[in-house]
Amino acid sequence: MRYSLIALAAGAAILMSGCSHKEVFKPDNVKGEWRNAGHLSASIRQVSPSAAVLENGNLLSGEGEKKFKLPAGHRLINLSGGWVITESAEGNLVLSPLEEGTESVTFEVKRGIAAATVQEGIVAVLFVNNEMALYSLDSKKLLFKESSNPPVAVDARIANPFFLKELVLFLTLDGKIVIVNSETKQVLRSVVVSSEEYFNNITYLNVIDNHLVASTGYGVLALSQKEGREKYDIRNIAYTAEGIWITTKQGEIIALTPTLQLRAKKKFPFAHFVGISVQNDRVYVLEKEGYMIALSKNLLEYDVYDVDMQDDNTIFVGEGRFYFDDRYINIK
Repeated sequence: MRYSLIALAAGAAILMSGCSHKEVFKPDNVKGEWRNAGHLSASIRQVSPSAAVLENGNLLSGEGEKKFKLPAGHRLINLSGGWVITESAEGNLVLSPLEEGTESVTFEVKRGIAAATVQEGIVAVLFVNNEMALYSLDSKKLLFKESSNPPVAVDARIANPFFLKELVLFLTLDGKIVIVNSETKQVLRSVVVSSEEYFNNITYLNVIDNHLVASTGYGVLALSQKEGREKYDIRNIAYTAEGIWITTKQGEIIALTPTLQLRAKKKFPFAHFVGISVQNDRVYVLEKEGYMIALSKNLLEYDVYDVDMQDDNTIFVGEGRFYFDDRYINIK
């Protein structure tokens, strides 16, 4: 089932790309080539929300390449709490230490794994049938299990569970945040982000100062003392203490307050955005045809630069870097 879901997501992305991008983004003025760049040891093979895998098996984190080679036949799920979380060819959950000195831990679940996170001896797992589970890292015993509606098709960008003190936030494949107390093993609350039928899994979540922001491809949720929701056809999202910036399928870059009030909007006709990052006083957006747009946070000023990339590159957004193919560009 795991492979069918990912195949559906990839197929839909290719179909939508082929149908909706007959015309491409052509900026009126390009300031020059972005030259602050470097090279990786190999091209990117697979991307997860927290890390990527290169063709030679090396692990790529947000800070750069790590001295860790992914085991053959394993699929990267997450880089969490000093562990590299993967799924083996047999469908088992494997936690390998990022640094030497600790043995790997294998959970013989023998089923498709969508997402997983580890913190303080607890492993939170979301399966491809949308079932949620907590396991003890030491004993490998099942501590908690909760079922949810299985999805028909999902976006390949699947957000991993999020730990917030004693709370575990499961980001489901049908657009909900299920909040579980890891001590009492009870579901405390379920929050809907969006309720579309297809490709409605949560693709992003971040919490800053007890203010939560989550999104699917259809909309964004802001949750603190109040809940707020806005519908957008989201491609990319970035959230800092100052605000939220999103790119849309319509070629827009939108600036929002942390509570989702509209601050500014700028449209780039036919643009297909593949990455966004907020660094210092600028918003950097990578465009599929090989352009980087550097905007002021209020979106009133911007410059466009050439970037040497192919329009079919797999993109990984790191700490102050965009990674693609066997290269990266620095934006910090």
